[in-house]
Amino acid sequence: MMEDKQIQKEIHNKNQLNELSNDETIFWGQLLSEAKDTLTKANVPDADIDAWLLMEHCFSITKSFFFLNRRQIVESKEKIKQYHEFIKQRAARIPLQYLTKTQGFMGLEFSVTPAVLIPRQDTETLVETVLSYAKDKPGASLVDVCTGSGCIAVSLAHYGNFAQVTASDISSAALLVAKKNAADNHASVQFFESDLLEQVPGRFDMIVSNPPYIEDDVILGLEPEVKDNEPMLALSGGKDGLIFYRRLTETAKDHLNPGGALFVEIGYNQWEAVAELFRANGFSKPTLVRDLAGLDRVVWGVLDEI
Repeated sequence: MMEDKQIQKEIHNKNQLNELSNDETIFWGQLLSEAKDTLTKANVPDADIDAWLLMEHCFSITKSFFFLNRRQIVESKEKIKQYHEFIKQRAARIPLQYLTKTQGFMGLEFSVTPAVLIPRQDTETLVETVLSYAKDKPGASLVDVCTGSGCIAVSLAHYGNFAQVTASDISSAALLVAKKNAADNHASVQFFESDLLEQVPGRFDMIVSNPPYIEDDVILGLEPEVKDNEPMLALSGGKDGLIFYRRLTETAKDHLNPGGALFVEIGYNQWEAVAELFRANGFSKPTLVRDLAGLDRVVWGVLDEI
C-alpha cells in the first residue's frame, strides 16, 4: 500500500514538472503562478520568492515590468524553456544560488558554484568583528583559512586597511572561484592551496576562519539543498564538529606574530568547547560575539604574551 502511494506521488510530481515543459502561449502572470505552484508542491522553502528570483534572473526584468505586463504574452520561447528548466532544478532542491551562480555578501556580489559553500549573512558577523578589531591597526596582515568562495578574504580586502590579505583552501576548485571573486571585486588577495596553514608561508597579525563545523550526524538532518548539494568538505567538522577548531588553535601560534589574534565562526552551541580550546592553546581570554539573531557566532582571542 505504501509503495503504491509512493508511485502515485512520483507520477504526480513528474506530471507537475511536465506541465512546465510545453510551448503553448503563456502570460507573465500565469508563468509565475505555475512556477510557484510547482515549487510549493515540491516543498521548496520560500517557493514564491524563489519563483520570482529565478524569473528576474532568467528574463532580466523588474517587478514594475512584471506588474505592468502580467496579462501580456511572454514572447521569448527560448527564455520560457530556460525558466522552466530552472524551476525543475529548484523543485529538485538544487539551491537557488547554484542556479543563478551568484550570492550577495557584505554588499558585494560573489560567484558561487557547487565547489563552494554558499555565503551566509551570519558570516558577515565574522567579517564585521575582524574589521572592528583592525580599524586601529592599519597595515596589519591576515590570512583567511578555509576560504571557499573567498567571501571573507575579499570582503576584508575590500573594506579593510590591510597591508596583506592571504587566503587558503584545500580545494583547488574552490580556489578558482575565490580567485574570480577577488578579481571581480578588485580585491588584492594572495591565494594558496593548502590544508589549513600547512603550505602557507610567513606569519600574520590575524588568522580568520569559517571552518567546517557541523557534526556529522547533524548533517544528515539538514535540508536537501545543503546536505545533498553543498560540498561536504566545507560542512563536516567530524563527529563532534570540533576537528578544525582543534587544529587551528593548536597551530595558530606558529603562524601568528606576537600579540596576533585568531577569529573563528562557530555553531550556535559551540562557544564553551571552542573557548576551552582557545584557553588551552595560548588564548587565555576568548571573547564571544553573537549574530543579529542573538545566536553565538564568533569566538576570537589575542595570543598571550610569553
